[in-house]
Amino acid sequence: MAVTRFAPSPTGFLHVGSARTALYCWLWAKHHVGKFILRIEDTDRERSTDEATQIILDGLKWLGLEWDEGPIFQTARTQRYSEVIQQLLDSGHAYKCYCSKDRLEQLREQQMQAKQKPKYDGKCRDIGEQDAPYVIRFKTPQEGSIVFRDLIKGKIEVANAELDDLVLARQDGSPTYNLTVVVDDADMHITHVLRGDDHINNTPRQVHIFNALGLTAPEYAHMPMLLGPDGKKYSKRHGAASVLQFEQDGILPEALINYLVRLGWSHGDQEIFTLEELIEHFDIAGIHNAAAQVNPEKLLWLNQHYLKTLPIEQTAKRLEPFMAACEVNLSDGPTLGAIVDAFKERSKTLIDMAEQAQGFYRDEALFDEKAVAKHLKPEACEILNKLVGKLKLIKDWTAQNIHECIHAFVADSGLKFGKVGPPLRVAATGSMDSPALDVTLALLGRERALKRIQTALDTYGR
Repeated sequence: MAVTRFAPSPTGFLHVGSARTALYCWLWAKHHVGKFILRIEDTDRERSTDEATQIILDGLKWLGLEWDEGPIFQTARTQRYSEVIQQLLDSGHAYKCYCSKDRLEQLREQQMQAKQKPKYDGKCRDIGEQDAPYVIRFKTPQEGSIVFRDLIKGKIEVANAELDDLVLARQDGSPTYNLTVVVDDADMHITHVLRGDDHINNTPRQVHIFNALGLTAPEYAHMPMLLGPDGKKYSKRHGAASVLQFEQDGILPEALINYLVRLGWSHGDQEIFTLEELIEHFDIAGIHNAAAQVNPEKLLWLNQHYLKTLPIEQTAKRLEPFMAACEVNLSDGPTLGAIVDAFKERSKTLIDMAEQAQGFYRDEALFDEKAVAKHLKPEACEILNKLVGKLKLIKDWTAQNIHECIHAFVADSGLKFGKVGPPLRVAATGSMDSPALDVTLALLGRERALKRIQTALDTYGR
């Protein structure tokens, strides 16, 4: 059974890269009918906030990445970390370091001037107890190398001489990241750690700690970081800082999931996946070793696909807050299901849909003067006057009946549809941008449609 964890730090938003990591961890656990654990790494109390934690939880829930266990907060496990630190001290795998901040800064300057990689020189490795402030350091082996197999990058070997004696606990006793992550992964029986390759330098240190504790490290898979459309490291300047921003921008969670999974993973040439297909096919072996580049247009394409294919009722429910933002009375117009059905082929986002549909809840049309000048000339208005008489005879105001009425009028009048359709559309909606004419009139409703056409004739038909 695979046990994975997503372990964000609540010091910022749940951004795209983190969401992709969470998705991959979730899929790997589900693929193996395993467990997905949510762990909040909040030991940085100065920067961690409750607001950031809630944003992370809300973002995961919106994406549908529900966790099987958690959220587990590291701040609730400080006693456990202290126990492990003492265990490492007792076994000789850790020691107290009394070096002052000034000495460490001088050492770093000297090493940099000598063009050496800055690292602690081990001055306190073998000294006795002193009456002075101290940190606790891990006693990294000085000979040989540490080897681990990365499931994406293959075998990785690092000479121990390249590693320093990292700090396990600060002067105030608070544990550091590399210690807490090892203790947590061990206690939670994590089998696979999927994370960005910005963590890959931490892995040799963490494997050493696992070894010192007599524990088996999980398997690691380090994913390349994302690139923006400009080919540079993806950041806030490229778009949404938070996953929840995509929700506010009218993106569907299904579309974002499908988009994220393809940023660095593939299954043949398949582009669109159901969630069930992702769980079935997801494999770490399919994660690419090259950095993926975000493509906003691809996300919009996927979003439009899901707008067209998801159950209408589901999309209608998600559309409601966007329509409310347009300040329209939803009880005075078509159902949102009818709106979705009419605009799903014409919209890329829920915002697009709401902006196009808001006019169907208002009595008066907003007229595009260019469309009026082109299509509501006196001769066109004369034709509309005759057509209105036919439309008024329709009792059951459906798209089908409207369609039949208009086409019968065109046939009986010996006109081409181009002489009738555009003027009717502009009179009813104010522009040429709307769904099929019969659908448009049906959505407006009999009273509102006829009133709008009459208003146009009264205004422009003289």
